[in-house]
Amino acid sequence: MEFFVGITGASGAPYARRLVSALVGGGHTVGVSFSGSGAQVVGHELYGNLRMDRDEAIERFVTETGLDPANVWAPGDYSSPYASGSARWDAAIICPCSMDTLATIASGAGSNLLHRAAGVALKERRQLVLVPRETPLSLIQVENLERVARAGATLVPAMPAFYTMPKTLDDMIDFVVGKVLNLVGVEQTVLQEWRGQ
Repeated sequence: MEFFVGITGASGAPYARRLVSALVGGGHTVGVSFSGSGAQVVGHELYGNLRMDRDEAIERFVTETGLDPANVWAPGDYSSPYASGSARWDAAIICPCSMDTLATIASGAGSNLLHRAAGVALKERRQLVLVPRETPLSLIQVENLERVARAGATLVPAMPAFYTMPKTLDDMIDFVVGKVLNLVGVEQTVLQEWRGQ
C-alpha cells in the first residue's frame, strides 16, 4: 500500500516517528512532508533542540525511520504524486495535526502539500486520517473537527488509553499509532487486539 504522512507543528513528533517507522517496516511506500514548523517540532521533541536546522532534523528523522530520502517532499512541491487525484495512492495521514492545518482542511483551502493531499483524499473518497493534538478545544476547533468528519475524514485524537496498562511512554505512543494503522488496514503488531484478557 502507499501512504502520505504529513507532519505539522503540533506537539506529537514521537507519534509521527513511530507511525512512519511502522509503515516503512511493513514494506509500504511512504511519502512524507513536513510543514513549515513540523521539522522544528521534530528537532525539539525528538532531538532536544528547538533551533535544530530543518534539513538536519529531517535527515535524522529519515535515518531513524528507514524512510527513503527520495520520498520526502517539500511542503511547496506540487509535483509530488500526493498533490494529484490521478496518482493512485491509498490514504493520507496527518500526524500530528495542528489546529491551523485542521482549519485549512476544513475550509477547503490549501497553501502547502499537506493541505493538498488531504483535499485530494477527501475529493477522491480515499482515507484521510487526522491525529489532532490540542487541549482544551475552542468551539471553532470543535466545529472544524465536525466539518472534516462530515466530509469523510477519520479523527484519531492523540489520546492514549490506560486499559492496556502502559508501562512506558512508548507503550502510550504505540496505542495511538496502532489505532491509526488499524484504520488504514495495515497489519501491525504495535497494538494488541483487545480480547478482555
